[in-house]
Amino acid sequence: MADPSSYRPKPGQIPDSPGVYKFRDEHGRVIYVGKAKSLRQRLANYFQDLAGLHPRTRTMVTTAASVEWTVVTTEVEALQLEYTWIKEFDPRFNVKYRDDKSYPYLAVTLNEEFPRVQVMRGAKKKGVRYFGPYGHAWAIRETVDLLLRVFPVRTCSAGVFKRSAQIGRPCLLGYIGKCAAPCVGRISAEEHHELAEEFCDFMAGRTGAYIRRLERGMQEAAEEMEYERAARLRDDIGALKRAMEKSAVVLADATDADLIAVAEDELEAAVQIFHVRGGRVRGQRGWVTDKVEAVTTGDLVEHALQQLYGEERGDAVPKEVLVPALPEPVDPIAQWLTGRRGSQVSLRIPQRGDKKDLMATVARNAQQALGLHKTKRASDLTTRSRALEEIAEALGLDSVPLRIECFDISHLQGDDVVASMVVFEDGLARKSEYRRFQIKTFEGQDDVRSMHEVIGRRFKRYLQEKQKAGEWTEEPADDARVDDNGATASTVVAGPDDEPDPMAGRPTDEDGRPKRFAYPPQLVVVDGGAPQVAAARRALDELGIDDVAVCGLAKRLEEVWLPEDDDPVVLPRSSEGLYLLQRVRDEAHRFALAYQRNKRTKRLKSSPLDTVAGLGDTRRQALLKHFGSLKKLRAATIDEICEVPGVGRKTAETVAAALAGAAPSAPAVNTATGEIIEDDGAPPAALSAERGQDR
Repeated sequence: MADPSSYRPKPGQIPDSPGVYKFRDEHGRVIYVGKAKSLRQRLANYFQDLAGLHPRTRTMVTTAASVEWTVVTTEVEALQLEYTWIKEFDPRFNVKYRDDKSYPYLAVTLNEEFPRVQVMRGAKKKGVRYFGPYGHAWAIRETVDLLLRVFPVRTCSAGVFKRSAQIGRPCLLGYIGKCAAPCVGRISAEEHHELAEEFCDFMAGRTGAYIRRLERGMQEAAEEMEYERAARLRDDIGALKRAMEKSAVVLADATDADLIAVAEDELEAAVQIFHVRGGRVRGQRGWVTDKVEAVTTGDLVEHALQQLYGEERGDAVPKEVLVPALPEPVDPIAQWLTGRRGSQVSLRIPQRGDKKDLMATVARNAQQALGLHKTKRASDLTTRSRALEEIAEALGLDSVPLRIECFDISHLQGDDVVASMVVFEDGLARKSEYRRFQIKTFEGQDDVRSMHEVIGRRFKRYLQEKQKAGEWTEEPADDARVDDNGATASTVVAGPDDEPDPMAGRPTDEDGRPKRFAYPPQLVVVDGGAPQVAAARRALDELGIDDVAVCGLAKRLEEVWLPEDDDPVVLPRSSEGLYLLQRVRDEAHRFALAYQRNKRTKRLKSSPLDTVAGLGDTRRQALLKHFGSLKKLRAATIDEICEVPGVGRKTAETVAAALAGAAPSAPAVNTATGEIIEDDGAPPAALSAERGQDR
């Protein structure tokens, strides 16, 4: 636990201007990002008597080891920069909303030559128009099925579309009138794109004008005695009205608005959003968050607005945003919303009438979501905490292991030996920090030597990053720069008065983020028994690291082994601590096995043996397995090749002739390091472990 006075900036060092500040821990990780109208006044609040701070704020400032800030010109720029840094660094003490489910959207791919209507989940793509979110995918499909009668837009996949164009016949929807069949030229690309735009206009709430136009067309057709066309238009109007009836009218004045409600207690908060377009509820979504910082309802609303509109297109921001409490100050967030939309946005609290009644409905949904979330998560949070406590007690640790790293070795009978490192923080997988290793020193089935190597490489990198972090280079405070938003800013770093700033000159990747190997675990878990544990402990001892605990989990009896202990630690089968260790071990095994299989597949895919006539996959793999590499197979005699089961002399002669006549392939080059990978599959001499990051 750090003393905030050790890194408190000197009096007068902090400017009295708008800006964004970051607190970092002793390992350089950003743990909190905040903005302020006056950096001097805001930061002064953190360096008062600890007894007067909120418990969560007190935990944050005692976890931090340094603070730095960036000066901007306006509060709107501070808001934008704060959002960017929260997305980039994912600070543990900031509010982080989590979707309580994966919501489907109705998407129209306007970026394609022939736009397609489909159900989409996940990250939004540029050039695609989204509507929703919806509670269920079937609700989207029912709506689309009704609208395709009036707007016969393509809904088929790219493969079906291409196939229909090749054979010159449309799919079933084209025959029954629910697709304009642009694949066979019934409608041009321009006409189909215009049809998709009309579909989007209708979904966006501009329904009245379109229905009135259809009604006029129906009357004109009836007057001209074109009764078939009039009947078709009548059916189209009926289909559109049935689609509109699926979303109830909640605001009679056809308002476009988003309503945001918050339900909270001391530890958690739930946010519910209703998307109202044309007076009808077009979508609903909900978020939950752990209140890891001291926040007001206005702060929760501000974070929700940032997450809701931060990555949306401008037309996704409605004219009105109704909230239960206004952020303080409200002008920067209102200006930011106006800038996102391109026109004035009203951010306010509803006071009376239909909008206040609808806000009460949204609030009830938020309260229900919070209750449901607490029911689901209470046991989960309690279980994770109990599991970490049980592990600490069983292994005799001084504190619970908040960061656990697990290592596993994988190979196929000594070939393609690889290792994996998975990371669990607070009992949850941290996939962005997974790593993969190629074993470099040898090939074989010696898991103990492989474990010693990979542990040594991982912690050697940790010591290197730690040493670099201690090197101090002074940055001038008036060093101006221009941020992504075009604002001129200057960055100042404050560390302990009597020590070099621990963050200046710290090791970073190309994108400026701190290298992840700089973060040490409290516990290292290896997949194996006493030999693997001893190898891991020996690797740490050779590097002089004595503050990282080591244990191993043997698969056969699920025993926990500690270094230099003759007998294992046996945890009860019902122990939550054992269950967590099993999950960590199984995840490391999965990650290592996937890498090993991928590596083996790449090695076999481009083999010169593929061109040998009459040599199937089974015998080709048997040859590579027997000799270990193409290089050794090429050097073998015909008699030696015949020793492989299933390979006769004639086949052996064909293989030898094919390999002798084939020119050696160009050496493979490791794109990460520029080094050559040998033909026998040996890994490059200095492959950095972080290149195996799980994406």
